[in-house]
Amino acid sequence: MSVFADDLLADARATIGRYPEDRPRSAILPLLYLAQSVEGHVSRDALREIADLLNSTTAEVEAVASFYTMLRLKPTNTHVVSVCTNLSCALRGSAQVYESAHEAAAIPHGQELSDDGVITLHEEECLGACEKAPVVSIDFVYHDDVTPERMVELIRMLQAGEVPEPSRGEPMRDFRSASRLLAGLEPQQEVDA
Repeated sequence: MSVFADDLLADARATIGRYPEDRPRSAILPLLYLAQSVEGHVSRDALREIADLLNSTTAEVEAVASFYTMLRLKPTNTHVVSVCTNLSCALRGSAQVYESAHEAAAIPHGQELSDDGVITLHEEECLGACEKAPVVSIDFVYHDDVTPERMVELIRMLQAGEVPEPSRGEPMRDFRSASRLLAGLEPQQEVDA
């Protein structure tokens, strides 16, 4: 099954159209985010399809995808929780924050996905907000000065279907809609069943 089918193919072509005709590879990053917004990660099929759309090689597309930690090459759950463990955050207790996230989400060390399909827990090398350490990102939106207790609250809120209010910016409904926004497109509206 094609990743870029129907409306998504139109979105992909519109994305490519935002860039100069002689530089189609400029659209690699937004197309990767677009693929991630559909599958929750960037699959091998998506890498190939993006390469085909840009008249590029899969290796060139994968080189971009593997460079950025915001692009996931493995399946994810509904929300991606990234805990910064770099020096500033480590000095302010990020190891305990990361441990409390593992416990609250019931994710064993060495794994990233919770069994309930809600949380993907990721240790991030640096989120670039050292003055607010320890920092946690939920679907690319930052939560500052997170304590182990606050980390448990954040995980519990996500498990209950609530989106926690970030320290700054707008909360994202989930990882896929955040990825679509990063592709430069409006998140798709939820359809009530």
